[in-house]
Amino acid sequence: MTQYWKPLWNISAINEFVSPVMKRTLKITADGSHTFHVSDIDESYHSLHGAIQESLHVFIKEGFLFHPGRELRILETGFGTGLNAALTCMETGKTGKKIRYDSLELYPLAANEYSQLNYFEKGTRSREIFIRLHECEWNRSVNISPLFNIIKLQCNLVTCELPGKYELVYFDAFSPRAQPEQWRTEIFRKIHNAMTSGGVLVTYCASGKVRRNMEESGLLVQKIPGPPGKREMIRGVKK
Repeated sequence: MTQYWKPLWNISAINEFVSPVMKRTLKITADGSHTFHVSDIDESYHSLHGAIQESLHVFIKEGFLFHPGRELRILETGFGTGLNAALTCMETGKTGKKIRYDSLELYPLAANEYSQLNYFEKGTRSREIFIRLHECEWNRSVNISPLFNIIKLQCNLVTCELPGKYELVYFDAFSPRAQPEQWRTEIFRKIHNAMTSGGVLVTYCASGKVRRNMEESGLLVQKIPGPPGKREMIRGVKK
């Protein structure tokens, strides 16, 4: 697998960094890449088996590369660390796909948080893209590259209006245990209504309850092999 990050060696020092917002603590996952852990809900932004590995498998391989479209409007439910957006932006250069990327996030990371993340080596074009994704203005359409446009919307999926018709959805909310309101049938129906015919939704979660809620919303759902450390994940398609 391509190594997108440069590991940091002083792990004890890393784990002492705690955000005053949402009590986010920086952690090292099993593949050497970072995530944040939120103590209030006892939940991490990424799989502890490997943040990079999870994003590449769930959202890039089984979502972005699975969809045959050459121009895609993508909805991401949770900008989070910006990892999914950055990896997607980099894939446009390899595939030539043109992307309009809408990402929802109610609690953005502060500069002293995202600057700690080790996904991309300092001084590289990848790192520059990653930082620009975090620094670009919220609630405004921004061109990161000729093939990648993003609008980061500071809002809650449950209450916000979805602004577009989407060919692809990255459903990346915190787990149903931590955020049950985000995984209800009504939410998937809302997303289903905002998807194009043949649109694809991918998520790391594979619980039976979530699968049934997605099916009740009208999505054709299948369980497929998950990322390292997780046996299965879910992909749904709008009929």
